[in-house]
Formats: sequence, structure tokens, C-alpha cells
Amino acid sequence: MSTEVSPNASGRSVNAAGTKPAAPEKMSRESVTIISTLLVATFVVILNETIMNVALQRLMVELQVDAPTVQWLSTGFMLTMAVVIPTTGFILQSLSTRAVFMLAMGLFAGGTALAAVAPGFELLLLARIVQAGGTAIMLPLLMTTILTLVPLAKRGAVMGNVSIAISVAPAMGPTVSGLILEHFTWRFMFVFVLPVALAALAIGAKYLTNIGEAEKTKLDAFSVVLTVPAFGGLVYGLSQIGGGHGGQAGPGAVAITALVIGVVGLTAFVLRQVRLQKAEAPLLDLRAFKFRMFTVSVLLMVVAMMALFGGVILLPLYLQEIRGLGSLETGLALLPGGLAMGLLGPVIGRLFDKVGPLPLTITGSILMVLALWQFSMLDAGTSVAWIVTLHVGLSFGLALLFTPAFTTGLNPLPPHLYSHGSAIMSTTQQVAGAAGTALLVSIFAVVSATSGLVAGMSAAFLTATVIALAAVVLSAMMRKTEGSGPGHAPGH
Repeated sequence: MSTEVSPNASGRSVNAAGTKPAAPEKMSRESVTIISTLLVATFVVILNETIMNVALQRLMVELQVDAPTVQWLSTGFMLTMAVVIPTTGFILQSLSTRAVFMLAMGLFAGGTALAAVAPGFELLLLARIVQAGGTAIMLPLLMTTILTLVPLAKRGAVMGNVSIAISVAPAMGPTVSGLILEHFTWRFMFVFVLPVALAALAIGAKYLTNIGEAEKTKLDAFSVVLTVPAFGGLVYGLSQIGGGHGGQAGPGAVAITALVIGVVGLTAFVLRQVRLQKAEAPLLDLRAFKFRMFTVSVLLMVVAMMALFGGVILLPLYLQEIRGLGSLETGLALLPGGLAMGLLGPVIGRLFDKVGPLPLTITGSILMVLALWQFSMLDAGTSVAWIVTLHVGLSFGLALLFTPAFTTGLNPLPPHLYSHGSAIMSTTQQVAGAAGTALLVSIFAVVSATSGLVAGMSAAFLTATVIALAAVVLSAMMRKTEGSGPGHAPGH
């Protein structure tokens, strides 16, 4: 096939001189088709990630489980993704583009079908985990494909379209599920998604072609095993903090044990990867962190994802528990912010290609801090219109952070680190999202138990505001990387 780069057997793009070739300014029609197919599929799987949030209260009643148990339908999903994504660098190098896509969408469609017919909580949780396995592979596949096919000078604009999938889809989840729950049983959240998933699978099977060549790499089973205590322990520990028994605040023994296991597991995982790098066989190549802008961008994404997922979880809780809104009204209240974030993505992407990251990330991080601070001052009488306005402001701030962070971080990486850089960024996103959700919900629960729901919400958002201050510092460190401005010719 005719693409902008020609990966050799090792997955590295080379020309006769052995250097990275300059990509043409225009993408081929075939490249556009591939990226469009992957974008639609990614949108569908990420939409599913937050579709459960406003349904949890009904599921507690219908499945006869308590609040901490039902929360695992969301936390378990993100945990699975955090454990699977580190393996995607290996998967993307070992299998063809088409095979990876079929695996991802096959898992997702299978999980969706199982969820639709699940008789009880246990099978529904298993179905969500299978879905998460497919979802985990899609975003790194999309980002690696963009890095391979899109000329450097146009990456900002194309990455802006990715923000539609990663921001509009999670924001639409509550609205879609609210509409469904208003008229149907909870099973229809999966019944309606299944045909779309199957259609995406069929379109991909027909039109998707392979990019480059698969590479024979050895899977380090011990590294795969280590991802479970490393990422699972950290997120589970955070989710248990403050969940003291008997209504007491403070971390319990289970939370502390899980966090210790997580830290030890993560340390072992990192040391294992550093050792395997010498033999050129790491599960996750951490040499991407040698690129300063990649490291800064990853840290910025961590803070932004904690704010995004915290807001996605906390605002429905506030609107339903304190304001008494129904699931549909809650979804509709959160929709304008999600749409604003996604629709602004391509515009911000084009702006990024012209001015670089700094003006965008500074503005975005300040907006994010201000919006979260205002959220911490909500009370039982705050108008819904003001909440919607604040959510749009928060979404605008996040939109100004996402595209520059993705593009600035991934641009300077050499081709053989594309899949690993994408996997690292996606892993940290999911861990940060799960950890942010777990931490803020725990704070909300602890303070609410002693001081009431409004005080709990205020404490949780105040914590998010403090965390978001780190984004302002990180934003000030952002600099143009190769191809981020009009004066940078590809390959220089």
C-alpha cells in the first residue's frame, strides 16, 4: 500500500540514508479511510466507558447490591484497561493493524453481547471486563496509526479529532444512558451499543489495511503478571482510602495493604522493563521518558484526566443526590460541556499547529483550576444553569490541554517508540482517571457521612482544585517539539 512512511521489518521508518524520511504534506485517501475507521470505533468503545455512571443507582436496586459493589462496574472497567494497556506496545508490534483491530472490536462486541443478557451482577462485571479488554487496545492503536501516517505539520489538527473520541464520548455516555433508562431497562444500554459495535467491526474488516509489517517480538510473561499488582493495587488502594468500617474516616488496613502492593509492584515492573530494554525486549519501553516534553506531557495528561473523570463522576452525584434531578436531566445537563470539548478539539488542533502548546496549555490549566474551585462552592440552591456554564468552562479548559499534550508528547519520539509512547500515555490516562475517581468519591463519601452531602461535594472538588494547580506549573514548562509550528519542517 502507498503510505507516507515505509516501516522496515523492525517497525522503524528509514530511507536510503538510514534516517527518518520527511512525510509528504498530504495524506493519501487510504490513510484517511484507515484513520476515520479507527476514530469511529474508538468513539464507540469510549462512549461505553461512562455509559454506566448514571445507571448505578438503578442497578443497585435491580441487582440487589450495595454502592461500593456496584461502583466496580465503573472502577473495574478502568482497572482492566490500566492492566491491559501496558501490553498494547507489544501487541501493536507483534500483530498486523487489521488483526489488532479485529481483536479489539471482537472483544468489545463479545463483552457487550454478554452484558445485554447477564442474569446477575457477577456476569455483568465479567462482561464489562471483556469490553474493557477491547477498549484498552483501541486508543493506542489509533494514536500509533496517526503517528505513522500523518505528516508532522498536520498532527495537531488530526490529534484534535482524537479529542472528539476521548472527550465527547465520555460526556455523551450519561446522556445516552439517561435517555435509555427513561424508556427501557438497563439491558438496553448494551442492546443499543451492540449493533454499532458490530457495524464498526464489519466496516473495519472490509476496509482496514495493514500498516507496515508485524515484528517478531518475545512477550515477557512476568512483566504481564506484574501489571496486575502494580496498576491494580494502586487504583484499588485509592478506591478504599477513607472507606473505614463502621462509618469511620481514614484509610483501613485493606487500602494501605493494596497501596503498598501497588507501589512494590510498580517498582518491580519498572525495574524489569529497564532490564529488558538492554535486550531490546521490554513489554513497555520506558525510554520514551528520556524525551523531556513526553514526560511533561504525560504528567499534564495525568492531572487533566483526574479532573475530567472526577467531574464526570462527581457532577452526576451532585445533580442526582443533592438537586434531585433524574438520570435523563442529569445527562442533558452534562451534554453541552462534552460537546464543547469535542467540537473545539479540531479547532484547537489547528491552532496548535500554528502557535505551539504554551499559550493553549496555560489558558486551559487556569480555566480548569477556576472551574473546579467554583464547583467546590456549590450548595443545595445553586442554579443548574450556573452548573452547566461551569461545566462548559471546565470542558473548554480540558480541550485546551488534551490536544497539545498528546501531540507535544508524541511528536519527538522515534518511530520504534510510537506504539510504546501511545501505550504509556494511555496507561497513565486510565490509571489517573481511575485514581482520580476513586480518590474524589472516597473523600465525598467520608465527609458526607459526618457533615452532609454538600460538605462532601465541596471537599471533593476542593481536592480536585488543589491537584489541578499542578497543571498550571506543568503547562508553563510546555515547549514546541518537532513539527509543532509552521517553521519546523518535518524531519528536522
